[in-house]
Amino acid sequence: MKQVYTSFQEAVADIHDGATLMVGGFGLCGIPENLILALVEKGVKDLTVISNNCGVDDWGLGLLLKNKQIKKMVGSYVGENKEFERQVLSGEIEVELVPQGTLAEKIRAGGAGIPAFYTPAGVGTPIAEGKETRTFNGKEYLLEEAYTADFSLVRAWKADKMGNLLYNKTARNFNPMIAAAGRITIAEVEELHEIGELDPNDIHTPSIYVQRLIKGKQEKRIERRTVQSI
Repeated sequence: MKQVYTSFQEAVADIHDGATLMVGGFGLCGIPENLILALVEKGVKDLTVISNNCGVDDWGLGLLLKNKQIKKMVGSYVGENKEFERQVLSGEIEVELVPQGTLAEKIRAGGAGIPAFYTPAGVGTPIAEGKETRTFNGKEYLLEEAYTADFSLVRAWKADKMGNLLYNKTARNFNPMIAAAGRITIAEVEELHEIGELDPNDIHTPSIYVQRLIKGKQEKRIERRTVQSI
């Protein structure tokens, strides 16, 4: 059985200044929102965060950004976060933008123990500057190095007390890859089940990748709501 925490603050207590974090989610979908709030409360700073994007101004990773707790952001999408844009333009934050497919593969490779791989994405663009290239079958490829992190924060729908995880529909997004690529993976879950209650055929993330579990209730905010006028 994995350690099951009852306090989000205790679950992140050893995340230190200068740590590298991977954080699951896509926009606000599938983010470990309570773990993020615990980091905001903790005040940890100088973080390097690897995630698809940086939340919105008032929720998700955007809260860490607003508090200037993030030193470097690695992601594929700046989005509509005005504070993120302001910090980038003012030079207050370092940003590494990565094509989304390349980002996913760099995280997946890190979790699989693969140090680097070749991809055609980014050839002939500023992304290729300073990177090794090779030609295969007449086509040029970039060498991209894998990502790993000190801590991975993920959100799952269901878990058992061994740490096996299931994700809910599109909330799966980057979470399985990120769960595998952290030295310590902390899973925030909606439902916590006894061992044997989950069908092994349904498991998305095996327990070997998960070190800590905590159950919580999420707000599940919608990033942008569009309704039809009547």
